[in-house]
Amino acid sequence: MVWELELRKIGNSVGLILPKTALSRLGVGTGNTVFLTEATECGIRLTAANPEFARKMNAAQNLNRRYRNALKELAK
Repeated sequence: MVWELELRKIGNSVGLILPKTALSRLGVGTGNTVFLTEATECGIRLTAANPEFARKMNAAQNLNRRYRNALKELAK
């Protein structure tokens, strides 16, 4: 799905208004945080989830699995 959005001046900044369908697709509303990240294949990406946090959590889970026995011993 493609949405054509108009940039608007909001105070000293420039903003863009997201349509209801885009907000519901992202699962966000007023007051929520969204993340704008660089994407090599298409320029930029707007997501509701923090991709950097997800990457770090995956790394932590992998370490927990890999060193499960050592961590269990250290916890004693």
